[in-house]
Amino acid sequence: MAVYLGVDVGSVSTNIAALDAAGTVLDTVYLRTQGRPIDAIQEALRQIKDRHPALAVAGVGTTGSGRHLAGVVLGADSVKNEITAHAVAAMHIVPDVRTVLEIGGQDSKIIIIRNGVVTDFAMNTVCAAGTGSFLDQQAARLGIRIEDFGRRALAAASPVRVAGRCAVFAESDMIHKQQTGHRLDDILGGLCQALVRNYLNNVGKGKAIAGPVVFQGGVAANAGMRRAFEEALDLPVVVPPHHGVMGAIGAALLAQEQAAGRASRFRGFGLVDDPFRTASFACDGCPNTCEVVEIKLDEEVIARWGDRCGKWTDSVVKE
Repeated sequence: MAVYLGVDVGSVSTNIAALDAAGTVLDTVYLRTQGRPIDAIQEALRQIKDRHPALAVAGVGTTGSGRHLAGVVLGADSVKNEITAHAVAAMHIVPDVRTVLEIGGQDSKIIIIRNGVVTDFAMNTVCAAGTGSFLDQQAARLGIRIEDFGRRALAAASPVRVAGRCAVFAESDMIHKQQTGHRLDDILGGLCQALVRNYLNNVGKGKAIAGPVVFQGGVAANAGMRRAFEEALDLPVVVPPHHGVMGAIGAALLAQEQAAGRASRFRGFGLVDDPFRTASFACDGCPNTCEVVEIKLDEEVIARWGDRCGKWTDSVVKE
């Protein structure tokens, strides 16, 4: 079966989605990146290969903060930013979507769509309050499983007011609420409300939020956050079935569009055992002192980037 692979390499997770020609999701893989993106890409691809040995890859797309690295390793046909990938995936699931709320492991974003076109967007990469990493940390501190976080938040009888403008202040306020005797469920419910307020006042500030609204990213699994968004926006919020890997789904759809009528550049499943190696050096050719990153395969440089003038990048492209 011919499939299109989408690979989303982020700071927290590396995700792969395999789609057929009709855009149906055949399989997904979610792995922790753990600071080793190439290893994570190879392991995720190995899992797809082991589960579906007869797949024929017709196109590969990459996205996420590690999209350029992943594109070189995989031989990608399409390399697109997260905004584009998440918007395409949301419109594939909910064709008339007008607002996309996305909260990942370490950042969050909002995408405004009108008539199938992205008209506005914003990202928050400054504060970790409300992201998956912050919620994981609080669940661990409170001694509850992250899978139970949303259920406990929904059970709140009287959500408390938590300061959510900053991750440090939110944690301090939660500790204070615990020490004064508030129920844990009420604290969790209040925290979800505080994080939604923080998101809307920062990422969503000045944005024309209208329905249909799609909530995606790993944090969309938290039912407490979904309800808090619905209460704050007074709108129903749709959480897609594959909400955690929507970036990868969008990357696969973009790869299908890019690879139409041409052979894929995909290196093949054999790359799961290839000895990729990365290195970096400072160029002293001018006062910019650019930090150049290079990727080697079998001691041959296959890509470089990071130089402002293109001296090193262009040298590999010409070869």
